[in-house]
Amino acid sequence: MKSHHHRLGFAALALLAWPAAQAQIQLERVEVVGLSPVAGADVPRDWIAAAVQTARAADIERTQALDLSSFMNRRLGSVHLNEVQGNPLQPDVNYRGYTASPLLGTQQGLSLYLDGVRLNQPFGDVVSWDLVPKAAIASVALNPGSNPLFGLNTLGGALAVQTKDGLKNPGSSLQALAGSHGRGAVEFEHGGSTADGTHWFVTGHQFDERGWRDDSPSHASQLFAKLGRRNGDTDIALTAAAARTDLNGNGLQEQRFLARDRASVYTKPDNTKNRALLLNLTLSQALGEQWTLSGNVYARQIRTRTYNGDLNDDALDQSLYQPNATERAALTAAGYTGFPTSGESATNAPFPKWRCIAQALLNDEPGEKCNGVINQTHTNQSNAGFAAQLGYDGPLLGLKSQSLVGVAADFSRSHFTQGSELGYLTADRSITGVGAFGDGVSGGNIDGEPYDTRVDLSGSARTFSVFASTVLSVARNAHLTLSGRYNSTSVKNRDAITPGGGPGSLDGDHRFSRFNPALGLTFNPVASVNAWVGINQGSRTPSSIELGCADPTNPCKLPNAFAGDPPLKQVVTTTVEAGVRSTAGGPVAWSLGLFRSDNRDDLLFVADNAAGFGYFKNFGKTRRQGVELGLSAEPAKGLTAGANLTLLDATYRTAEVVNGASNSSNSAAQAGFPGVDGTLQIQPGDRIPLVPRRMLKLYVDLDVGEAWSLGADAVAMGRSLARGNENGQHRPDGIYYLGPGYSAGYAVVNINAAWKLAKGLKLFAQVANLFDQAYSTAAQLGPTGFNDAGNFQSRPFAANANGDRPLRHATFYAPGAPRSVSVGVKLSF
Repeated sequence: MKSHHHRLGFAALALLAWPAAQAQIQLERVEVVGLSPVAGADVPRDWIAAAVQTARAADIERTQALDLSSFMNRRLGSVHLNEVQGNPLQPDVNYRGYTASPLLGTQQGLSLYLDGVRLNQPFGDVVSWDLVPKAAIASVALNPGSNPLFGLNTLGGALAVQTKDGLKNPGSSLQALAGSHGRGAVEFEHGGSTADGTHWFVTGHQFDERGWRDDSPSHASQLFAKLGRRNGDTDIALTAAAARTDLNGNGLQEQRFLARDRASVYTKPDNTKNRALLLNLTLSQALGEQWTLSGNVYARQIRTRTYNGDLNDDALDQSLYQPNATERAALTAAGYTGFPTSGESATNAPFPKWRCIAQALLNDEPGEKCNGVINQTHTNQSNAGFAAQLGYDGPLLGLKSQSLVGVAADFSRSHFTQGSELGYLTADRSITGVGAFGDGVSGGNIDGEPYDTRVDLSGSARTFSVFASTVLSVARNAHLTLSGRYNSTSVKNRDAITPGGGPGSLDGDHRFSRFNPALGLTFNPVASVNAWVGINQGSRTPSSIELGCADPTNPCKLPNAFAGDPPLKQVVTTTVEAGVRSTAGGPVAWSLGLFRSDNRDDLLFVADNAAGFGYFKNFGKTRRQGVELGLSAEPAKGLTAGANLTLLDATYRTAEVVNGASNSSNSAAQAGFPGVDGTLQIQPGDRIPLVPRRMLKLYVDLDVGEAWSLGADAVAMGRSLARGNENGQHRPDGIYYLGPGYSAGYAVVNINAAWKLAKGLKLFAQVANLFDQAYSTAAQLGPTGFNDAGNFQSRPFAANANGDRPLRHATFYAPGAPRSVSVGVKLSF
């Protein structure tokens, strides 16, 4: 019945898009696209053999989107968010089934550039969206496919962001916003220039909110400044960007408790603090009429701290227990009172606290006795580099051409430390530490052997690249693109805890090199129609976190621990795409495209039988393929409308065995032993989790005279499988396995309005999730440590014939935000 309703919802939204498809007036668009991350090599959109999507600062401001990721989710085709971290500034951004995530260990597949600087961080290739200065964005271009010119990690696409300057953005403004859930923000910007070409731009943004979920405040401060000079054929600018964020994202919630209270959390706290500084010097110099030299030199530093309170998996096999005489004596000697002295009761919720504290006092393996654990990480990263590009606009091989050749280098260092403190769960779901640490002595164990959760890893990496591209005009309306990039990367890991290499050591030296090519053709088969076909390759080298967690004999628990590092191969993606679209200047902007991206030696986190543990390995092949349709038009003066529809199929193409402890179809459950560890067999054709098969986006913007502007958009996503349900065979039995193993499809509508009250004064308002839909953006299968009443209860079932005590497993969800209202004022002068 639910699937039927979702089909009706998609049909209704498609009918709303029909007027846009019938319109006959062109929507204003950006018509040139950069060939590479380095500015200065732009070509007409119709010359690019891909469906590049672009947007300007005015588009982002009009939607009143919270940040760049939110705007992409609402307006760009084939993009969707998984809010796994549970914070609006920490989403997983997915495009065509590839991800740019702030979470270590996520399989990254998208690259992000800001004024030519790659923002994927050295340690793990993660992307911290809270560090992107939204107020400084002048334009964005989402480049699909495995374009090699955008360097490493461009497997599914690359997002290139260009920032504002005082020449194009003169003037000053002040803005303030207030909204639901304690949200407030202030922002300023100022830009200007002088007659001699000196220009400057500065903007600052402060964001605070209480958050709609329990104990989930966020604070983010951003400052961006640019000083430059444009004189004749020379353009030079120095940019500085600083950010300081303190974010609480309380993650997934178990289905039973989410149904009772969508604001509830499973455990807390889950805090991330980021500090970042970026310096970037850009230069563009014309060398005659046909040659241009451009490039940049940059340096960046990022410090990240995480503090996460979780249930301790090693305590889930513990039954109810009251302190014995030795433990009671230790508690009394330490000054504790009020602990139970006799009896064992299911309603005695505090019992894990006293057992945990007593065992910590006695130093007697509290890893098995404490039902909570606090995981802390510190990551310090610095990287610097340069890119230089020589552009040529002139004849080549007797044909009109636009060409470039360039070099780039990046040098990075990172230091990662991690530790775990054991503790106990309190009544408000927070974890209180007891001073016992997972150091192999007082920590937990795997199969009876102590494990060490500490990590002290230093890593360095160097990447050198050479790239080239040419766009040849082989006919009046036909353009052939040839390009390629050679990357050479060396990664060095050094382990301060277990140095010297060998089992359990993170020491390692790794080298990767590869040349990735691209070929594309665009042409006009008929008037007003432009067609394209292309094939390209991109690659990603394994990061330090993956190289540090690649030994099946020493599994790790991400992001809590690493292990040994056998060599991993590069991930290589080949993308083929083709399509047709309206030519620039046509009456309606439309496009229809097909794509297929095949990953070879994809990296997969393969779970071990120990709960939550596993390792990275190269995984044969995976595939993302689909159909994309885009429409935009202006059916009447002041009215614009558009739609994006994506049908996406993301599948495994190689058989693999993974952990399936929380899946009802695992090997143990099939053998008649439900609720205990078992494995899953992934078969070719099984769907990749967290990727919806259908995405539909609609928007309408209306200007009413000079004073009023109104807007609305709808985002509809189809159902997606939960992590842990890779074979798609999970079926809940209501006893050992709870929840369906997928997140249901949903549709969310947002509306906004702005009123120009006077010259330079604007009031604006927005209602997000207008109909207050209760929806989830992602799901995951996992063991649950609570009974129906919400009290900690490790294993509620008796031991089976094998002597195993089954766990109860459930579906966990990433809940979407409820309806929220915000209002603001902007003063421009």
